[in-house]
Order: sequence, then C-alpha cells, then structure tokens
Amino acid sequence: MDSPDPDGILAEQLLRLTRRLQRIQSRQLEPIGITPAQFRLLRTVAHYEDPPRMADLAQRLDVVPRAVTTLVDGLEANGRVRRAPDPTSRRVVRIEITEEGRATLRSLRNARKAAAEEILAPLTAEQREVLGGLLTALVDGMPERRRC
Repeated sequence: MDSPDPDGILAEQLLRLTRRLQRIQSRQLEPIGITPAQFRLLRTVAHYEDPPRMADLAQRLDVVPRAVTTLVDGLEANGRVRRAPDPTSRRVVRIEITEEGRATLRSLRNARKAAAEEILAPLTAEQREVLGGLLTALVDGMPERRRC
C-alpha cells in the first residue's frame, strides 16, 4: 500500500480552495454583470497612474493582446472603461477607467471582502496571520515565467 503523499494532499487542498474561491467570486460578480477576467482587467487599469496602452495590459495580465481587446470591448460596452487616443502617437490607444468603472470596483472590493470573510471564518486572527505569511512566501518564492 502506498504511503500518503503530503505534497499531493496539500496540492489537492489548494486546488479545492481555489475552486471554492472562484465559485464565490463568480456568484458575486454575476449580478454586477462582469466576468472574473473583466474584473481583473478593470483592477489592473485602475492601478496605472496614466491610462495604459493595450499592450501594457496584455503584458501585465500575461495574455495575448487579442484577449485584452475582447475584455476592453465588454467593459467599454458597459461604460466601465473607454478608449482614448494617445497624445503622442495616433496609432496608440489608451484605456481609461470611467466613474462607472470606479463605482464597479468599489462594490466589487466590498464583495471580495465578504468572500474572504466567508472563506476565512473558521480561522482565528492568529491563524489568518500565519496563513497570510505562508501565502506570501509561496507567491514571492514563485519563479517568474519566461517568455520565448
């Protein structure tokens, strides 16, 4: 009989938790009319001091430029972002977040906080702190993917 594989068990637990988080997030995003990918793009646009180029977003999100175009199309149709010309190059398009987009982010942050509370409810404050440290160590220790 094989002995238990602690790393395999841990990996399975992380995958189950990730799926649970995704279900909760999707449940919260659906009434707002935004997909998880659109939410990620909206958050990313909001972090830039100046409106980013589509290529900047594709690189930051680690997706192909066509995927950004599709996400921007959906967010623009709902008034959450707008395309703006670049002041220095006619060929460059920049993406600006609108007031509607900022309002969406505020409500989504509240929803995300509620989801975190739901997931973390079984943990004490001390356990949450330990978990935060462990997750930081995992995220910070991940090697960056190399692009070909």
